[in-house]
Amino acid sequence: MQTYEVIIVGAGSMGMAAGYYLARRGISTLLIDAFDPPHTMGSHHGDTRIIRHAYGEGRQYVPFALRAQELWAELEQASGVKLFSQTGVLSAGAHDCAFLREVRESAERYSLPLEVLTAQQVRERWAGIELPDHFYACLEPASGVLYPEKAIHAYRQLAAASGATLLTNTKVTSLQMDGEEVVVRTDSESYRGQKLLVSAGAWNKPLLQDLGLSVPLVPTRKTIAWFGADESLYGAERFPAFVFHLDDSMFYGFPSIDGAGVKIGRHDGGQAIDPDSLERTFGCYLSDEGDVRSFLETYMPQAAGGLRQGKVCIYTMTPDEHFIIDRHPDSPHIVFAAGFSGHGFKFASAVGEAACQLLIDGESKLDLSMFSLSRFS
Repeated sequence: MQTYEVIIVGAGSMGMAAGYYLARRGISTLLIDAFDPPHTMGSHHGDTRIIRHAYGEGRQYVPFALRAQELWAELEQASGVKLFSQTGVLSAGAHDCAFLREVRESAERYSLPLEVLTAQQVRERWAGIELPDHFYACLEPASGVLYPEKAIHAYRQLAAASGATLLTNTKVTSLQMDGEEVVVRTDSESYRGQKLLVSAGAWNKPLLQDLGLSVPLVPTRKTIAWFGADESLYGAERFPAFVFHLDDSMFYGFPSIDGAGVKIGRHDGGQAIDPDSLERTFGCYLSDEGDVRSFLETYMPQAAGGLRQGKVCIYTMTPDEHFIIDRHPDSPHIVFAAGFSGHGFKFASAVGEAACQLLIDGESKLDLSMFSLSRFS
């Protein structure tokens, strides 16, 4: 049985980043993935992701987001691949919106650039947005768009160049603690690891159950869609990525990049699923297109053109929609990263670095206390 210093189960966004940072430190690292990353079976496909710094989900995320941005820039330089476009991010909602209040307070606490705009100022600057008068918006000019598949591919190449081993299309069938080590069994071989990172996205829950952990995770079917749009209004050179908080829903989207059309998704809602039997056909629910088209017709009508394409992906939700990044309470040589609840990719670089530090140094340089599993006890 081959032995590695660290085995990573799940080499998607978080796992591939961790594999690179471990291999770069000279740690013998085996990454195992059920698919061939980057792929379309989990949570990282769809061309683009928003990265925000002034964080409406909680100001505690800001240092994490800023470190992630630094690491994405380093990855761009190391790989020679463009991974980020500074489009700016516009967050909009009603005057009493708690999310926007937290965006403003995050920016003030960490001295982040932020423009606060009235509805009229928004309409004057971006003719493609019809914002009602009781709304306002916050523009983060330093934020923008990441390219997730390119980023994972870059981490993969650099990890391999640094000596990491990657097994693709290899399903892990069980995890077994064996004293101070872990045995990872696949459908063809078994491997022994001195340390283990479990970062398998929607497949985390049964793997963590093998390790005696009950983790509150709900894989959820989500969709994204691209619509034909007026390029003079919504092209990436003039239109920001956006997040809209409405009374009963939240939508996010992207300018038309390279003429692909405006991409949009609904953040809340979705259907709880088993990832192994997910219905991956876009349009099998009327809401797949209906929800996002209705939003565009109301707030960005010149972007509500013909449907260009639609895709299905997965969120893995926690009860409070905050992440779980922790060590096994009884086996500190085991680390897990789970439940990124639809807003995790922007942090993947920093999560990978933090997981590497937890495994090798015993602690992360970033404060991860809010992501502890014990909060659900």
